[in-house]
Amino acid sequence: MVRVNDVHEYLKSIAPVEMKMEFDNVGLLVGRGEADVSRILVSLDITHDVIAEALDTGADLIVSHHPLFFSLKSVTDADTTGGKIVKLLTGGVSAICMHTNLDAARGGVGDALARAAGISRDGEEASLLAEDGYLPSGEAFSYGRVGFLAKPCGLQEYMEALKSSLGAGGFRYYDAGRAAHKVATVGGAGGSELAHAYAHGCDTFVTADIKYDVFLEAKEFGINLIDGGHFCTENPIVNVLAGALRAKFPDVEVSVSERHGDAVCFFA
Repeated sequence: MVRVNDVHEYLKSIAPVEMKMEFDNVGLLVGRGEADVSRILVSLDITHDVIAEALDTGADLIVSHHPLFFSLKSVTDADTTGGKIVKLLTGGVSAICMHTNLDAARGGVGDALARAAGISRDGEEASLLAEDGYLPSGEAFSYGRVGFLAKPCGLQEYMEALKSSLGAGGFRYYDAGRAAHKVATVGGAGGSELAHAYAHGCDTFVTADIKYDVFLEAKEFGINLIDGGHFCTENPIVNVLAGALRAKFPDVEVSVSERHGDAVCFFA
């Protein structure tokens, strides 16, 4: 029988904890490591809806990208986070969260977004955007990727294709008047990596949660900047992760959450 610890060890093998950022909280965050697992629910976040879905479908374990919590002083049902933890424990559902380590890992969020953005295809991996850290082996890792589209295209044409591949409701963007060809990507809040995209000679940078000053900097650099949304730039990893879990644990039923989606809406 597969145990929660077995799944946890596998996830650490594909997304080493050494890759996480200092602030982060990853790993088995709720539940018993020795508990049996017959069904896994995969989701970008652990929301009340996702927990209810796990309980309704008989999932023993939720594997998510975003951590359920970063620090705690108490766990009660008087607040949102505590209430979710109480529901998980009461329902016998464990939670494993792989966050910034999964962003950086090969085959993780960075590569999933690179494929969705069209700079990684047919088994060809996009290059690392920077050397953000090193594994004990000395291998460098990065939270971003950089590569070329199959052919240059206008920014509007590129955004139409990107919107479709990400399932986005819309974008915030800066148009530098350049065609899209050499593109850098960072899943989630990656505005601080704009300088790396510029140093690589990119004409286009795709990330999320972009602040006003970063848009101004993109204008100064003369680089196209696309805010694809936090959920949409990271959610491509969910199906990838579910597929990896199915391949590793064929006797465990693995499903992707059908109740979790982007909380951001667009008014047109």
